[in-house]
Formats: sequence, C-alpha cells, structure tokens
Amino acid sequence: MGSRRRIRRLVVHDRVYGWCFAHRHDRTRGHPGCRSTLTLWRHGSRARLCLVFRPADDRVISDCFFDSGAALRMPDQVYLNLHEPGTVRALLDEALARGLFPAGPGTTEVDAWPLFDAVTEPAQGPS
Repeated sequence: MGSRRRIRRLVVHDRVYGWCFAHRHDRTRGHPGCRSTLTLWRHGSRARLCLVFRPADDRVISDCFFDSGAALRMPDQVYLNLHEPGTVRALLDEALARGLFPAGPGTTEVDAWPLFDAVTEPAQGPS
C-alpha cells in the first residue's frame, strides 16, 4: 500500500523551494533495506536535490519502531524529524552552503548523514 506524498513549500529569502518526504523499501531495485528521502527543488526549475538517509550501524531511520520522518544518530541519541520545516530548512541551508544543489536540470542524490551531523551537535566521544 502506498501513500501520497505531501508537497510542501519553503521560502528562503527571495527563493521558493518545494519539498517532500518519502520512505521506501528498496528491495524492488535490488538494494536491501529501506531509505528516507527529502526531495527539494526550486520552483520553476527542473533541478532536484535528494537527501538520502539510509540506516547504518549507528544511524536509524523510521521503520516501524520510530515515528514517520525520524532520523537518529544512536551514540548520542540526537534526533531530527524530517517532516518538520525547520529541520528541512537547516538541511537545505547546509546543502546550499556546500554547493550540493544541482545547477542544471536533473536529480542529484547525496548521502544526508554528513548534513545531519553539520546541523546537529557533534557526537561525544568516549570519556
């Protein structure tokens, strides 16, 4: 059973961006597991930036145990809700600062965990 994506709008200075959240299971594409994706685009542009969150040993995304949109860094239990406009704005600002947003038409996928780390407090090492 699929769900409809909710298209949302975010205004950053004089630019309007659209964004949506999706969670999918990749078995159909030959990749085990699942991923959560924030897709962002500038209104009037055909360029898309997909921020992809995949689970890892110390990284968790929503999939039954957590609320929809959850992204967690387990060592320090830092949490972001990928449905929240403030979270999306922080991730977009960091992506723009790093020059990740594509200049021309097409879709660019990036690993979103480095952006997560940049917009949250750093994980504490062992004492």
